[in-house]
Amino acid sequence: MEEKPERNLNMDYKFEVIETTVQPVLSVRTVTSVGNLPHELGKAYNSIIAYLAEIGEQVADAAFAAYYNMDMENLEVEMGFPVNKELAGKGEIIANQVPAGKKVTCMYKGAYKDMGPTYEAMTKWMNDNGHQPTGVVYEFYYNSPMEVPESELLTKIMFLLK
Repeated sequence: MEEKPERNLNMDYKFEVIETTVQPVLSVRTVTSVGNLPHELGKAYNSIIAYLAEIGEQVADAAFAAYYNMDMENLEVEMGFPVNKELAGKGEIIANQVPAGKKVTCMYKGAYKDMGPTYEAMTKWMNDNGHQPTGVVYEFYYNSPMEVPESELLTKIMFLLK
């Protein structure tokens, strides 16, 4: 029987407080169940990439999802890409922005389904260090399950702070 080592909540995590300027994005916002999320993400990312190609623009950074609540049956989520300048939306694609201000970030490596302990550790760290999250959390996806094994997935988790 293989033993699994207990994971110390602060052992593998590097939390960083950063301050950023406004980042323009193109995104699609919807409400979905967590089970349907991969389908919604794929649909949104594909439509935004097609639209950017149509207008001759490119993404400025990794794909993201912003979570406005943690209701797994009615997840309010915004999915999109940072862009280099303000661009007009089209249809369900909206012009939006990641707001300026303070944020706490952590780079996570591994399967999406195993991110829970990282969220718990970040929340505890923010509480212990007097940081108040706004309730909006971004995840930036630097690769995808179609490109690498789940254990190699890189996700930057970013909590907006009050």
